[in-house]
Amino acid sequence: MDKFLGSRKSKIDHESSEHWVSVSDLMSGLMMVFLFISIALMRHALIERDKIKEVAVAYQNNQVALYEALKTEFEPDLQRWNAEIDKEALSFEFKSPDILFGLGSSAMRPQFKEVLSDFFPRYMKVLNRFRDSINEVRIEGHTSSQWNVGVNPEEAYFRNMELSQARTRSVLLFVQGLKAATEDQAWVRRNIAAVGLSSSRLVLDGNGNEDSERSRRVTFRVISNAETQIKRLIQD
Repeated sequence: MDKFLGSRKSKIDHESSEHWVSVSDLMSGLMMVFLFISIALMRHALIERDKIKEVAVAYQNNQVALYEALKTEFEPDLQRWNAEIDKEALSFEFKSPDILFGLGSSAMRPQFKEVLSDFFPRYMKVLNRFRDSINEVRIEGHTSSQWNVGVNPEEAYFRNMELSQARTRSVLLFVQGLKAATEDQAWVRRNIAAVGLSSSRLVLDGNGNEDSERSRRVTFRVISNAETQIKRLIQD
């Protein structure tokens, strides 16, 4: 009997051992599969990261190149126009409210028309070299927070919004009609927008108070398509 039970127990132990070996092999196989999947996902993530990094580096290099091109073209004119080129925002800013518009008016002064007649064709000449990387150009109008006496701040903000929008439309209409920029009219219609920002981006003095004069300005700002390219990479 003992021989029989012993033989049976040995058989059961053997079958149990085989069973656990099979489970162990299965688990090892699954771990290898998960490992390969993890490696594949990590590789894909690294490839996507490198692609996005390439776009970011290309954007930065392109931004520097565009800034340098604008600086080279317009540096001799900045002082007499009281203008400034912002390297980070890729913006060209006209900062003399006394030559831009009349107080509370969207009609451009003759001096500003003269400046734009000189500036815009040359501006487009520079931009044409970078069209593939430009999403749009915004003509941004900025005002102070001031309005007539007795008008509350909220009403003043929206009245200034209408004024700044009307001013940028006047600028866009004028530059689009310049004979010197005729060849660029189709591109201008597709890619240049007139944006009124009211008093949302005031210029402050050293004490943190609003500088009303400096807040009244017009800016031409380039928006690159780097974000669009990154989204396309992610979707692909």
